[in-house]
Amino acid sequence: MPKQIILQAFDMTSAMHNSHGLWKHPESKRQRQYKDLHYWVEYAKLLEKGKFDAVFFADVAGVYDVYQNSMDPSIRDGVQVPLNDPALVVSAMASVTEHLGFAVTVSTTYEHPFGHARRLSTLDHLTNGRVAWNIVTSYLPNAAKNYGLHDMIKHDERYDIADEFLEVTYKLWEASWGDDAVLEDREAGVLVEPSKVHPIDHQGTYFSVQGPHLCEPSPQRTPVLYQAGTSEKGREFAAKHAECVFVGGPTPAKIKELIEDIKKRGETYGRNPDHIKAFTFLNVVVAPTTEEAETKFAEIQRYWSPEAAKAQYGGSSGYDLSEYENKEEVFTYKHTEHGQSRAAYLTKHLGNQLKVKDVLERFESLDRHTILVGNPVEVADAIEIQFKESGVDGFNLAHLVTPGSLEDFVELVVPELQRRGIYKTEYTKGTFREKIFQEEDGRLALDHPGSAYRKQAPIS
Repeated sequence: MPKQIILQAFDMTSAMHNSHGLWKHPESKRQRQYKDLHYWVEYAKLLEKGKFDAVFFADVAGVYDVYQNSMDPSIRDGVQVPLNDPALVVSAMASVTEHLGFAVTVSTTYEHPFGHARRLSTLDHLTNGRVAWNIVTSYLPNAAKNYGLHDMIKHDERYDIADEFLEVTYKLWEASWGDDAVLEDREAGVLVEPSKVHPIDHQGTYFSVQGPHLCEPSPQRTPVLYQAGTSEKGREFAAKHAECVFVGGPTPAKIKELIEDIKKRGETYGRNPDHIKAFTFLNVVVAPTTEEAETKFAEIQRYWSPEAAKAQYGGSSGYDLSEYENKEEVFTYKHTEHGQSRAAYLTKHLGNQLKVKDVLERFESLDRHTILVGNPVEVADAIEIQFKESGVDGFNLAHLVTPGSLEDFVELVVPELQRRGIYKTEYTKGTFREKIFQEEDGRLALDHPGSAYRKQAPIS
C-alpha cells in the first residue's frame, strides 16, 4: 500500500486564526460561534467525516504587540485574540467522535510541568488515548509580562527550560506509577498499591517537583509529542523529543532538507528516523470548477487585512515592519529572541535577496504561492506533488473561511485523494499514537529518550 497522508486541521479556539481580516467575510461563522460548544462539537463531527487524523490547536500566551510597538493592530483585527483555552473543548469534541485526535499547544516557558502533566493525563483518559501535546517555548513580549517577567527569556534558554520540563513530565508520566498499581482489591481493601506509586523527587535548575503524579497511567501515558521550531536549537530539541515535527520552507526541496536534518540529528540520540513524522502547512481554495475556485479566491482576497498580517509576523519574528516603511535597502536577517525560523524565512531562506519594499508588498495580499486554488483534481495533483517531493508524512490544513473551507475540502478533495490511494478510506483502531505510527504499542517507542524513565517490573 502506498504511503498515505496524515491530515490535521490547523486551528485555534479564537475568533480568528491566521486568516487575517477574513472575519469580515459574509460566510465566516467563526467570530460569532467560537465561544459556542455546539460549534466545536459539529466541527469535530465534520473532521471525523473527512477522516482527519487530528485537530491541531495552536495557542499563544499573550497579545501580538511588536508591530507599531502596540497591541492595537492585533486587537482591532482579531489576530489570535480573543482566545479561549483549547484544552477545555477537547472532551466535548471527543464525546462525539471515536477516532479524531487532539493536539493541544502548551508552553513550557509559562506553565508548570506538574499541573500540565495532570491536565494532559486527564484528557488522555477522557479521550481513550487520543491526545497530543504541541510543545512551544513562546515568543511574545506581552506573554512574558503576563507571567510576571519584565522581558522575554532569551530564545536558547527557553529551550533549556523546555528540556528540563520534558524531563519532569517523563518522570511523572512514565516512572511515577507502575502499570499494575491500581488493584481494586475489594476484599483486601486496597484500591492502589502504595509500593507501585513513586515520588519523582526532581531537583533541577528550573523545577523542583516531589511527586508522585496525581493521575493513574493513561492509555498513552505520555501523549504524542509535537514540536514546530526549526531554528538550530529548535531542531536539536525536536530531534531529541518530538514524534511529530512541523517544517515550513519556500520549496519542497527546502522542506525535505530540514526534515532530513532533524531525522539525522535524531539518530544521534539513538532514535529510529521512522519514529519522527514530519508535517508542513497546507491552505486550499477549492470548488467544482477552476473558474469557481478563482472567483472564490478573488472574493476572499477582498477581505484580507495587511495590517493584521504584519502584526502577526511582528510578534512571531520580532521584526516591527512599521520601522521599515519608506526604506530601500535589502531586508536582511537580524537576531531576535522571538521565533528565529520565522525571522529567517524572508531573509536567510530566500537568500537575502528581497528589498524592504518587496517584503512589505508580500503582506498586502494573500500569497498565492502558499495557497492551492483550483478544482478537486488540480488541488489533489498539487497536494500529491508536495507530498512526494517534500518527504512529509502529512499536512496541517489551515482554512480561510470557517467552516466553509473545511466543508469544501471534505466534500471535494478527500474523495479525490482517496481515489488515488494516498488517503485513508477508513480509520484504524487504537490510540492516537497507534494510528499515526501504525504500531500496536501505544506507548513511547523504546528508542525515545522518554522511555528510559519507564519503571520496569522487578525481576523475581
